[in-house]
Amino acid sequence: MSKNPDGKQIKVGILGATGTVGQRFITLLAEHPWFTIHALGASSRSAGKPYVQAVNWKQTMPIPSIVREMIVQECRPQHFVDCAIIFSGLDADAASEIESAFRSSDLAVFSNAKNYRRDPSVPLIVPLVNDSHLSIIPQQQALHDPPLKKGFIVTNANCSTTGYVIPLRALEKAFGPIESCLVTTMQAISGAGYPGVPSLDIIDNIVPYIGGEEEKMEWETLKILGGITDGDDGRKTFDMHARHPLRVSASCNRVPVIDGHTMCVSVRFQRRPPPSPQQVREALVAYTPEAQSIGCPSVPVHAIFVHEEPDRPQPRLDRYYQDGAGVSVGRVRQCPVLDIKFVVLANNVSIGAATSSIINAELAVLKGVVKVE
Repeated sequence: MSKNPDGKQIKVGILGATGTVGQRFITLLAEHPWFTIHALGASSRSAGKPYVQAVNWKQTMPIPSIVREMIVQECRPQHFVDCAIIFSGLDADAASEIESAFRSSDLAVFSNAKNYRRDPSVPLIVPLVNDSHLSIIPQQQALHDPPLKKGFIVTNANCSTTGYVIPLRALEKAFGPIESCLVTTMQAISGAGYPGVPSLDIIDNIVPYIGGEEEKMEWETLKILGGITDGDDGRKTFDMHARHPLRVSASCNRVPVIDGHTMCVSVRFQRRPPPSPQQVREALVAYTPEAQSIGCPSVPVHAIFVHEEPDRPQPRLDRYYQDGAGVSVGRVRQCPVLDIKFVVLANNVSIGAATSSIINAELAVLKGVVKVE
């Protein structure tokens, strides 16, 4: 197990700690080798109560003993001043104001919410793909009024976007730019939060619409897979894959699966002739993101696990492999319309949510972006 560079335990806080993403943060952080849970934040309804009384616990493991009797605080920066890192599992309707207040208080916020993903100085990071985008944080701090020394916001992506950009990144690294991509999702009900989709809507049914999801997948992909350039005004900007334009068409569906988003993906490469299915399989297996090579403790052994069986991956069989920290790919084959098509499975509550934020924070510590005293 890799060590925190300073050898110290790093105090962290969790906002939205009673929600489903907050609960997942707690299960992942309870025995983390670097991070120790120091403060929990939730709504005023929960504030002042021991966590065990405030939460409607929905995880398969018991509430970790470290947080059972911890008193829940309101999501105000003064209750979290001793924390080097803040993990936000807040709902979007509350995240904007609260996360901004924490950043303004010079706290480092790693957010699962969508609110700041479009901000031109906020990196949108899938930790197995584009950790180099952390380089824009000094600009974010300098543009704040007053400038910040330690505070910033990092966002992770939509849970479906996260799952399929990992193999896309592996393919672009091996074979050059992708010109176009078609992706059809079959998304688990846990992605809708709790209580989520009514049972009469989802049992024995597929709902072919998730509000805002298709648009998010289409533009987030460009920000994540694109680079950072220096503008005429000296500011860094996300180029949105503009040097090699990429067209993405997403169709998003809610299906009666508890955890695990499945995606059918077809891609066309700029390269002619395109790679063969076997070359694609080999590139996916070989893909090694920087988060693995520099020693982040929460990264999976396989960023991408490639199945050879004709009927895998499947949510029930594969969603908890590597504790859901990597993605599974199967059915790699030629596409008669584009070039290559395949199936991706990602655990939406792990790599699609809390796990991504945690690895983002680990990367920030290793790269010196988070200042640990």
